[in-house]
Amino acid sequence: MSEVVFTLRGDFIPLDALLKACGLASSGGDAKQMVLAGMVSVDGSAESRRTCKIRSGQRVECAGTTVNVVAGPPA
Repeated sequence: MSEVVFTLRGDFIPLDALLKACGLASSGGDAKQMVLAGMVSVDGSAESRRTCKIRSGQRVECAGTTVNVVAGPPA
């Protein structure tokens, strides 16, 4: 399993946008299908909301990759 660190630019990022930004989905449609198919978990629990707000400190798992979300520098 590989790990990726994603740095937020704001308070949160929608789950589907995170999947695209990390290269786990090639498009928003692909991200939506991955979430609906039950391929994505947030903090160890399956997530079915594609626009779920992902915040600093959360872990997203998808397709053998763990994404650790961290806070970016203050604005």
